[in-house]
Amino acid sequence: MTTVTEARQSTAGRSPRRILAVMRLQYVNRMNVFVVPWIVLAFVLAINVAIWLIVFSNVGEADRADAQQGMQWSGASFYVFVYMAVIAAQAIVYTFPFALGFSTTRRDYYLGTALAFLGLGVLYAAAMTLLAWIEQLSDGWGLGGIMFTAVYFGGPDAPVYVRFFVFLSLFLFCLFLGSTISAIWMRWRVYGMLVFGAAVAIVVLGLIALFTFTGSWGLVGDWFATNGAVGMALWLLIPTLIAALSGYFILSRATPRG
Repeated sequence: MTTVTEARQSTAGRSPRRILAVMRLQYVNRMNVFVVPWIVLAFVLAINVAIWLIVFSNVGEADRADAQQGMQWSGASFYVFVYMAVIAAQAIVYTFPFALGFSTTRRDYYLGTALAFLGLGVLYAAAMTLLAWIEQLSDGWGLGGIMFTAVYFGGPDAPVYVRFFVFLSLFLFCLFLGSTISAIWMRWRVYGMLVFGAAVAIVVLGLIALFTFTGSWGLVGDWFATNGAVGMALWLLIPTLIAALSGYFILSRATPRG
């Protein structure tokens, strides 16, 4: 009885350490996780600055407001969100077999990975919020441009906490979506990806057909406008939670293969 109790206590003591070890494992490739996204984002910003210079140097003061109005719908910064999904997918593929090879349980692995994703989401959301604040303070980088204060992120007048929440919601969604897709690959390989892709295509096509045949696109637009950036960020937490739970249950049955 004493031996069993000691074994359970030993296992319980190792679990937090293993979770933290998995967290650190997800941050090992610092170049891809912490450096490359900002290099590319800086390049995208530089391209946008060049575009703003060209646009505003060729429009009069009367048309400047219209040009800025159109820039509120800029999607230039969405690259970094897509990149987070790719990072999450790569993390599962590369670290899942490695971690299990060192006797890490699937539960500890996924908890450590989820905490690592949460940390990344907070870090990148804070950085994007800072960039949005600089953009707002500098009147669009001195040119009236809009990249980090677009409508999707709350618009140019959104409070700091609103921007942070919207950014965090988007990052977490992309991270857990990427990890779920990778978990499907780890569990069912090509067949799983084919079924997943077909299911997504059918759902998207079905929704498009439904809204088109019922003439509901106006209602869809009204729904987005009514909810706003904060409302949409709140709604996004639902598929994020579904993706996180799905990834856990899929990986709990996955077998690493070479």
